[in-house]
Amino acid sequence: MFGSLDAGAATFLTVGAKLGLGSLDHDGFTVLASVGSGRQRERGDFGLPRTRYTFSAAAVLGYQWFFDWGVAAIFAGPEGSIEMLADPRALAASPAAYGLRLHGEIWARPTENTLLQATAILGSTRSSLWTRLAWGYRSWDTYLGPELSVYGDETGYRKWNLGLHATDFAIARYSFRVSGGLQTESGRRRASPYVALAVWSPW
Repeated sequence: MFGSLDAGAATFLTVGAKLGLGSLDHDGFTVLASVGSGRQRERGDFGLPRTRYTFSAAAVLGYQWFFDWGVAAIFAGPEGSIEMLADPRALAASPAAYGLRLHGEIWARPTENTLLQATAILGSTRSSLWTRLAWGYRSWDTYLGPELSVYGDETGYRKWNLGLHATDFAIARYSFRVSGGLQTESGRRRASPYVALAVWSPW
């Protein structure tokens, strides 16, 4: 099971599960199922402030490969989303949209004490692309280092995050990643702070 929270000018919460059609510690087919909800403040007609609420879900089937240097995986499957726009005058919901999601990720350890992680998620529902690249150096049982993530979709919304992360520290049976830094968004003149939290645990 896993979950993540990205909090900044835009906020998004995701929860889900990864199921192996065999052992999750070996090569094989896996399924990722997730649901999420987000909120984004923007400017609407006549410059009036409004809030965009997004609800999404996806279930993708993929295959993961284990190597001496790390793990690589690729997934594909259906996704869907619903959006609502709220401003001082009205609340409007758009029809549900459905499409295809492609998801690829790599967890590599170039050396005994370093971690390189890359993720890319492409969705046709909103013609969206989210990518993240992070590097870390092992300190005790945690990898510390810089991260960069980029998001864009067909609405013209763009978001860049640049910060630092602490990955793979454990509390009891739960593993965590904490990130923080600066975020820039289309339509905003100044960068703003962001924080992100991810947690995962065996079933």
